[in-house]
Amino acid sequence: MNKPIPEKLASQIDAGVKLTMKKAIERHRRLVEFIRIWQNGQVVRLTAEQIPPLNSDE
Repeated sequence: MNKPIPEKLASQIDAGVKLTMKKAIERHRRLVEFIRIWQNGQVVRLTAEQIPPLNSDE
């Protein structure tokens, strides 16, 4: 029997996953590596120059 995750914990997990993804994308940008994203129903390759920098306040 699975108990539901409390809303506060779910929000904290969600925030942690989003921050980790942002940091991983920023790492690719700094190492001049490309990433692939889903955009308009297609997989699109972004070069490091096309990846916006991570805001320092996040």
